[in-house]
Amino acid sequence: MDSGRSGSRRLAIRLLLLLAIGLLSAILPATSAAAQDSEQNTESVGGTIRGPDTEPIPDIQVMVTKNGAPIGEDTTDAEGTWEIPLPEPGSYDVAIDPDSLPDSAVPREQGGERLTDVQITPGQQRIVIFPLVNPNEQSDGDEQQGSTPTPQQTGPSFGQRFADALLSGIEYGSVIAICAVGLSLIFGTTKLINFAHGELVTIGAMVAFFLNAAAAGPGIQLIFAAILAVVAGALLGGLLERGLWRPLRHRGTGRINLFIISIGLSLLLRHVILIIHGSRPGSYTDYNIQEQLEFGPFSAAPRDLSILAIALLTLVGVATMLQRTRIGTAIRAVSDDRDLAETSGIDVSRVVLTVWILGGGLAALGGVLFGLAEVVAWDMGFKLLLLMFAAIILGGLGSAYGAMVGSFAVGIVAHLSTLWFPVELQNAWALLVLIVVLLVRPQGILGRKERVG
Repeated sequence: MDSGRSGSRRLAIRLLLLLAIGLLSAILPATSAAAQDSEQNTESVGGTIRGPDTEPIPDIQVMVTKNGAPIGEDTTDAEGTWEIPLPEPGSYDVAIDPDSLPDSAVPREQGGERLTDVQITPGQQRIVIFPLVNPNEQSDGDEQQGSTPTPQQTGPSFGQRFADALLSGIEYGSVIAICAVGLSLIFGTTKLINFAHGELVTIGAMVAFFLNAAAAGPGIQLIFAAILAVVAGALLGGLLERGLWRPLRHRGTGRINLFIISIGLSLLLRHVILIIHGSRPGSYTDYNIQEQLEFGPFSAAPRDLSILAIALLTLVGVATMLQRTRIGTAIRAVSDDRDLAETSGIDVSRVVLTVWILGGGLAALGGVLFGLAEVVAWDMGFKLLLLMFAAIILGGLGSAYGAMVGSFAVGIVAHLSTLWFPVELQNAWALLVLIVVLLVRPQGILGRKERVG
């Protein structure tokens, strides 16, 4: 009888998670449109122009053209940022006026003040970078422009594109895994479907961005900014547990009510971030411009390899903690059976608090890595939340290892699908894999079978 009730509860929770994915799928387009309801276009191109000393440069004129016709122009503000709305997706040329540059800064390569064929996909807010150096460090762009056809004319082979997409998918999956593991541990110990976990991801990225790149920030190196962001995320996770979720649980608040409260908390945090940061995406000042490293059919920037290495080491560390430490054993015990763990002498409240601190720190780290791989935006964590839920269900409810496996599956499928289908559909194919796996194995990849009834 008890196992039947347990199976029924897990089935109900699985349905709630699927409902959450449905809500995310419905809300994502609406929130993106709401954030830009005062703008005529959803596509734009922008960026931050910094000098050789990494300080922002104001009053630089930037122009966008298409087939020779002017589309728009802007001037960098005091923080060096600029943004130009675009009428539609397509290919554009972006250029800066060399006469508006200070004498101490020139493009890294001759002719580098103009970027051609900048591709803009539907709804994209693309970041464009103009690397500037001291005048005596400028290189001759003609060295890379011979009379023979360039690699751009022939393009990479399918094998190279497959290898690059596979590596990008593994990197993407590793970032999802870092965020999803914390969400899975929180769910396993509290049975809370935390809709606000995406905002913990965004806050981690925003803290690092403020410390590293914001004009009002101290401008510290990204590594130290990331460490402080992880600490801030961990403290915020612990604060939410002690100040919000624990009192609600002690009052006997039901799981459905807690789920609805997490949705409200998500909306509150997201729009506070929007007010503080604004809708314009940004990027960190470090590790933006790097040469691609090639090994066999694979090619990647050192930044991307570092992201992958940090993510994998973090996941190995979490797995080791869960298997070989007392607190890890306690976390697994509480996840398996909270009541039994409590009667066995385990301090469940302390375990839950530890999980929230760990989950907040992991989410913040995932946000920093995601912002480094792409851009820092006010809704970046919310967009990632859909894939986190999908990874948790795909891997198996309540299993941290299942969340890891599910995350890599989601990331790899999403990126490999871009070889044949538009990039806008990459997340849809990942969700299709979720549906197929659940039809064949309803408990998920690493989930345990439960008898219902």
